Amino acid sequence: MKKYRILKSIALATVLFVVASCSDFQQINVDPLAANTSQVKAEYFLNNAIVGAQQDPNIAERAFVLYWKVAAHQEGDEYGTSGITCDYNTDDWSSQYYSYVSGWLDNATNAITIGEAQIKAGTADQYTNNVVQMARIWRAYLMSEATDLFGPLPLIGAFQGVTPSFSSVKDIYYYALSELDDATSKMDLTVTAKPSDAGLDKAYGFNYAEWVKYGDSMRLRLAMRLSQVDPAKAKAEFEAAAKLPLITQASDIFQVVEDNGWDPLTGVMTRQWDIQSLSETQFNIYFGLGGIPTASQVDAAAAPHVKPANWMGIKYDKHLPQYTNDPSKGFSFDGLPYALDPRALKTFYIPGDFSNPNFCNYPTWGPYAEDTIGILDPIPGVNSSNINVDRAFTWNGTTSGEWGDLNKYNNGNFYSYPGTCPGLAMPYRNGTSHRVFFAASETYFLLAEGAVRGWNTSGIDAKTAYQNGIQASFDYFGLGSAAAYLASNDYNRDGTCVNWDNTTEPPSTVQMQCLNGYTNQIESYTFTYPTNNLYMNGTIKNDHLTKIITQKYIAEMPWLPLEAWSDQRRLGLPFFENPAVQKPIITLPNLTQSNYMTSSIKNFPQRIDYPSSLSNSNPKGYQSALQLLGGPDAVSTPLWWAQQQ
Repeated sequence: MKKYRILKSIALATVLFVVASCSDFQQINVDPLAANTSQVKAEYFLNNAIVGAQQDPNIAERAFVLYWKVAAHQEGDEYGTSGITCDYNTDDWSSQYYSYVSGWLDNATNAITIGEAQIKAGTADQYTNNVVQMARIWRAYLMSEATDLFGPLPLIGAFQGVTPSFSSVKDIYYYALSELDDATSKMDLTVTAKPSDAGLDKAYGFNYAEWVKYGDSMRLRLAMRLSQVDPAKAKAEFEAAAKLPLITQASDIFQVVEDNGWDPLTGVMTRQWDIQSLSETQFNIYFGLGGIPTASQVDAAAAPHVKPANWMGIKYDKHLPQYTNDPSKGFSFDGLPYALDPRALKTFYIPGDFSNPNFCNYPTWGPYAEDTIGILDPIPGVNSSNINVDRAFTWNGTTSGEWGDLNKYNNGNFYSYPGTCPGLAMPYRNGTSHRVFFAASETYFLLAEGAVRGWNTSGIDAKTAYQNGIQASFDYFGLGSAAAYLASNDYNRDGTCVNWDNTTEPPSTVQMQCLNGYTNQIESYTFTYPTNNLYMNGTIKNDHLTKIITQKYIAEMPWLPLEAWSDQRRLGLPFFENPAVQKPIITLPNLTQSNYMTSSIKNFPQRIDYPSSLSNSNPKGYQSALQLLGGPDAVSTPLWWAQQQ
């Protein structure tokens, strides 16, 4: 493992390059060209705004993968305590993202400014108004992306052509919602003319009706973000959007094709040095959910490795962290679960299943993906010699946190290693997919949550929307009918089942069997479902909202980690296990060995720090940002719309 990490560090160091974009948000709306506005086209700038936001490998590695995915627990955290707090190299990485997103917003704003100037001058094309509205919709998305990471930003004034001051998260959200409402209403769907190059719109090819659906659906998303802090505004905006055309079909999905190179369209998860392994959160969510037998989902090589439903795995509790509220802690699962959510094996490969087309052999510069042997080194008084564990055809997550002295007894190949843990499937790694920004399933899950809250969802009830969302997700993964899955009463390891009508809480404990890895004896084990103190004081595991967000979380993998992270910050759902705290974690001072069983927002990242260049170049603005943020410039400070304690 150490050798693999060294190679990865060398690879990262050799690919750094200079990014050419705006230095900060205050440069937005600077005239980009000396040429007369009649000589340029708004669609060129819109194209740059959309393409740039796909994130080239430099910023995708830092923002999409190591910030968003790790914070959302949508990949195992191989970076230990730096990863779980989004505290890698804040001054470098966050400053780069700050610069990049400024450039994307700059291009979107220029598309609007140029288009509006041409319309006013009478030199516009027939379709220019629609391009302007498309750019406003896309800019609203970019605003939400940026503010959901940092918090208060100098955005609104920039769009009005003046030197901007910092705006609060609330003001930015209100502005974005009004922009979406106005832009979609001003899109002229009677216009059929399009730019000569439809490829300048990588999402919809200038299908204006689809852009309206995207704008309305974004309004639904942003309205729901305010549900806990500003319910009246959330309800009003949500109900207004729910009446409008929305993304509900596969053909409506906002997605952009990827490639495999070194440009903004390069796949965001293509860098080979990232393992992108299964996290413990995903392990517990997928495990048993839906009751579909794993044997019916896997190939002939994997089928013999399926375990009974009451099997816990092999207990290595002396080698694996115990100071965490992960319900599966201390165990290595020595096969495949009896049942798995069918989307799990579409998203992740099984280690050792080399002939499976989903298998990913990254990194190709060494045999790491083919090395399936994990080694547990001797611990005095526990094992006198190495324990070699073959993890081919097994299903295990990666435990994040501070392992303390346990690190020296784990060879490294045992966890967070390409050959011994499930990793992200090859179709998402090789630049042959489409990056999804908004899927049909999300619309339905938003409508389901709105209906549960008693909001007007324009004729669709919560159960129907929930089931439609699951079916839309199944359709995306090519899984066919979800009927059997929807009827399942089987609980996953978080204590949640799929069946909408079954809101019975799971029993507090379940009797399981396991193998003691040190004595090789079969033992009984009492499995305890986790307590999620961040939701309903830890008393509820299987109500309707938990089901909705669990399914939304699964459907959003692997393309929408920022949304998944935002839901967890907003609701405390789904259940995130605390990082292991075998030793104190400097960046998580709240988490100790006396309270590790209790969930707290202080145990998870809430945002990323502002780059130091902001405080150095604009100290007055920086102080204004902190006042609006309402707390220190730290990853632990929650945003306005998130849970506060």
